[in-house]
Amino acid sequence: MDFTQNQRLMQITENTLIIGVDIAKRKHVARAIDDRGRDLVKRLVFENTLPGLKHSSKSNDAQTLLLAWNQQDTIG
Repeated sequence: MDFTQNQRLMQITENTLIIGVDIAKRKHVARAIDDRGRDLVKRLVFENTLPGLKHSSKSNDAQTLLLAWNQQDTIG
């Protein structure tokens, strides 16, 4: 979908979960914030390897993030 920045901002509600991922060569960082920019869980840092991804997906923070995501709206 082709939205302008204002149209994207208008889609965000108090039930929206925003997930940002900083992709890097060796380590990635993921964060989840609410509509006001408050952190919902501690940032997730994981290595750019399959074992690194598997390990991070089993962490407590990742599980909390997934639970929060299931309760939120999604925007395409």
